[in-house]
Amino acid sequence: MCELLAMSANTPTDLCFSFTGLTRRGGATGPHKDGWGVAFYEGKGVRAFHDVDASANSRIAEMVQTHPIKSEVAICHIRQANVGSVCLANTHPFIRELWGQYWVFAHNGQISDVKPQPGFYEPVGSTDSEALFCRMLNHLRDHCNRETPAEDLVQHLVQLSVEFSRLGVFNLLLSNGDWLFTYCSTKMACITRRAPFGPARLRDADVIVDFESETTPDDVVSVIVTEPLTADEVWDIYQPGEWRLWRQGGVVLQGHAGEA
Repeated sequence: MCELLAMSANTPTDLCFSFTGLTRRGGATGPHKDGWGVAFYEGKGVRAFHDVDASANSRIAEMVQTHPIKSEVAICHIRQANVGSVCLANTHPFIRELWGQYWVFAHNGQISDVKPQPGFYEPVGSTDSEALFCRMLNHLRDHCNRETPAEDLVQHLVQLSVEFSRLGVFNLLLSNGDWLFTYCSTKMACITRRAPFGPARLRDADVIVDFESETTPDDVVSVIVTEPLTADEVWDIYQPGEWRLWRQGGVVLQGHAGEA
């Protein structure tokens, strides 16, 4: 299956350390060699990179690793193809505009027999993931509006996530630039780093970073992944059916599908 990575922070922060660890799993320490993508929010804009090459060998990924793009929300995906050919149109994360905001979506898992449905949003590629993303946005467009509070929007997202997870594996990252919604169908982990900061070592690369030298005492940075990226930190493991809404590095809403 694919692997996910997201960041939510209270100050513009680069993703270089975590992204370096994840890219090694794309064809080096892991089998996810069928393309990769990453999207960084910068104000209302999104800076996105996609490549069909394995991330461990991608020159574009190498540039992203060494170029500190700072963002408060970022979403990344490395792909192990199961539905749809290996091509740019099928490479996550997918991006659409809704209510004057760019929405960014990445999915880990497989949903059987997903067919594109008629609606304002249509998939460009042939993945089940993009078809589900379009279905989610069409639902929000039909049942909500730009004034709908995040608390109400989330209930629609939870309802749809539960529905999709009953059809297969549906681990989700979704953001509109203001908040980051995460849903765990089978596997997800997170860590929140705040003062006092310390060093951390990647599992998949011989890289250590001392966060104290790269942060301020007020920084709060959370990283959400499929599998923990570091070997010397304690990660918080999601339970199947658990969802969390992140904003500015912290969880502002959370619950379990059984409680939704």
